[in-house]
Amino acid sequence: MRISELAALVGVTTRAVRHYHHLGLLPEPARLANGYRHYTVRDAVALARIRRLTELGLGLDEVRDVIADDAGYELADVLAELDADLARQEARIRARRQRLATLLARAEDGRLSPGDELSPELADFFAALGDHPADSPMAAKDRELLALMETAATPEERERLTAAVRSAAQAPGAAERARQVYALLDDLVDADPSDPRVGTAARALADCLPVELGAPAKDSPDPADQGFLKTFLADFAPAQAEAVRQAMARIARRTGTTGTPHTTTDITPDTTTDTTTDAITDGGTG
Repeated sequence: MRISELAALVGVTTRAVRHYHHLGLLPEPARLANGYRHYTVRDAVALARIRRLTELGLGLDEVRDVIADDAGYELADVLAELDADLARQEARIRARRQRLATLLARAEDGRLSPGDELSPELADFFAALGDHPADSPMAAKDRELLALMETAATPEERERLTAAVRSAAQAPGAAERARQVYALLDDLVDADPSDPRVGTAARALADCLPVELGAPAKDSPDPADQGFLKTFLADFAPAQAEAVRQAMARIARRTGTTGTPHTTTDITPDTTTDTTTDAITDGGTG
């Protein structure tokens, strides 16, 4: 058989056959006197096996490993790993379809809002707040931040965030405390960072946030990623940013999760200056 006949018989392209030759998956056959490759039934059987393995989802490198193992043990291992990966994908797809079914049902009732695009935990948490904070700029920023964190986080960090939100939402009086914190922070929009209300808002925020946020993210020495926190706070009024910094410092001291020198310093939220809190956010002055 010529290469075109072999490809047609197995159901692949001649380009694929040449590629398999190049990768070493399919041995080069002998050539006739005229220079054409001469394929046999054995070549067709080998090519058919390559096609079957790729249709199972194996990559070409995995196919090469399987073919190299005449005993077939490698194939069993590879297929087991492939099956486990497909099972994980299937579970993710099932969860996504369940979430879509919920959103479609809300859409049919005319109750679909941007908040529904979040995870069920976040959507339920904000739904529990009711309509009261709808006009709160701080509540809007909170939604945006949590949506960003949930979208950009790694699966491990997303799970940590979900657990934290779940913990906060299930706490008695969580919705009312959140409304109070939003109101306190909104009142600081035109305040000076040294305003005594900053400390009040910081204490309320620290008491409202779940303790899980005190656990450092993977590969980060602090409860919040330093660069991200600074960028996030840049969108706040100075007094609001100060309140958030002090709240994060309180959580860090409460849980003992930071290993930087500043965690041993007792900072009084009502009197902390910009210099001190910037040192906290940046990981200390020394």
